[in-house]
Amino acid sequence: MAVTDRPWRRPGAATYARARLRNALRPPIEVYRMPGTVRKDADLPVEMSDGVTLRLNLFRPADARGPLPTLLSAHPYGKDGTPRARRNGWSLNPQFRVMNQSEPLRISDQTSWEAPDPVWWSEQGYAVVNLDTRGGGHSGGRGDLLSDQEAEDIAQVIAWIAAQPWSNGRVGMLGVSYLALSQYKVAALQPPELKAICPWEGFTDAYSDFFTPGGVVENGFARIWLALTQRVARLNVDLAAGRRRHPLRDEWWERLTPDLSKITAPMLVCTSFSDANLHSVGSMRAFERSGSIEPRAYTHRGPKWATFYGERARTAQKAFFDRHLREEDVPALPTVRLEVRDRRDAVSQVREENEWPLARTQWRSLHLSADGTLAPVPGIPGGVRFPLRRRAAAFEYRFDTDTELTGPMTVRLRVATRGCADPRLFVGVEKWADGRPVGFEGSYGYGRDHVAQGRLRLALRDGVDTLRSVADDEEMDVEIGLSPSATLFRAGESLRLLIGGRYLHPRNPLFGHFPAHYVPSRGGTATIVCEGSELTVPVIPPG
Repeated sequence: MAVTDRPWRRPGAATYARARLRNALRPPIEVYRMPGTVRKDADLPVEMSDGVTLRLNLFRPADARGPLPTLLSAHPYGKDGTPRARRNGWSLNPQFRVMNQSEPLRISDQTSWEAPDPVWWSEQGYAVVNLDTRGGGHSGGRGDLLSDQEAEDIAQVIAWIAAQPWSNGRVGMLGVSYLALSQYKVAALQPPELKAICPWEGFTDAYSDFFTPGGVVENGFARIWLALTQRVARLNVDLAAGRRRHPLRDEWWERLTPDLSKITAPMLVCTSFSDANLHSVGSMRAFERSGSIEPRAYTHRGPKWATFYGERARTAQKAFFDRHLREEDVPALPTVRLEVRDRRDAVSQVREENEWPLARTQWRSLHLSADGTLAPVPGIPGGVRFPLRRRAAAFEYRFDTDTELTGPMTVRLRVATRGCADPRLFVGVEKWADGRPVGFEGSYGYGRDHVAQGRLRLALRDGVDTLRSVADDEEMDVEIGLSPSATLFRAGESLRLLIGGRYLHPRNPLFGHFPAHYVPSRGGTATIVCEGSELTVPVIPPG
């Protein structure tokens, strides 16, 4: 059995590329016009305590009777960046083209990027507020992303909303990505009018979740996002320059990080398994570590936008907000809505669970063997050597019975490197069936993702704030946590563990994981010492 692999070359690239190109040219997105039953008040001013004026758009039912619960979304991209009608269709946010839309979705022409559809929510009897944060869109001043100032501004807007005659005094927050991130710090301030939050896929640690996971610099999507925010918002702090000045996690990064323990409001957090390069790990951290009096997790492994605007997710969101903003007698959502997938387009089960990781998990160690296998008992001793830039070590375990792996996985390795002053390790877990890898939905619409992944800069093996040298042939014991997942492996299918010195997916925009990119090892070799190396997997017993 081969013990090294070239994971950048996988079959099916041409078929995938054709579908991705088709979706980029014509995204499967239906846009409908706001009907006359919805009233829009544009650019309403709210003055902050320091005199800066923020502006918001307010949507509500035109025939509303009595005060309404309110959903607030706050982001720096410009609240008025909505679909625009053209002679031959609609002009969409270009990110809908950059990020592959593998399933259809439907939104109104008033839907801002990453925000809930205000028309749909107004038709459900809600007021909806889209806020330009300080320095963004039509709001005044200069802003700071992920800052305490931003949170204090939003808290003042929440108080303003609650005091309006059309408001019932109860406010919730809803949104995706940055519109999720902007919820954490304001919720930690505990404004009394903020009764519930729904951060739908939002990281909680900018350093560890996004910019430098495992100490490895991400300079693909991060570079694009940093350039975008500088272009669309007036900002005090240049995060791109800041991350260069602070390569290790320090007080500067800490100031960007919310104190999750101070969040007490009920929280429905989307902890998707399909955004491991950006939000999955941090979203699950929010669920596990917040002080929320009613934390709920909604897991899925589908496309980000088709899921967020889809019927199942909206039904859960509405039930959650009806319970906390309308105070209706609505049953609480399950603590964890768990979705287990067989492959990208096949959900094997959706069920309710009481915690994460699951209490009945049977943690099993699969030991790495020099013959390229994984086994419950130590196998053939020795090492597997591979060039850090050109190949990856590969280890395989074949399942005899149908087996569900749900939860976090951890890789513990004894490794030595040679000829590389600053090596990195990239770890992926694949599912194989019928002699081919099985792809899953991933970040940025990537459809050939691994089951789980992780990475580590070996110089930071003792933590994100302590650099250590890496000497040739020095054996190091390292631990790499992998992203959360929930996957069914059927009898006869295999789990394959990959360990390489560069990111394990190609970057090609048609068939690779564009625009994700991580700084790779710059040559040299690595040897995985099989004695003391293992993969811990979360087995869920049937029944």
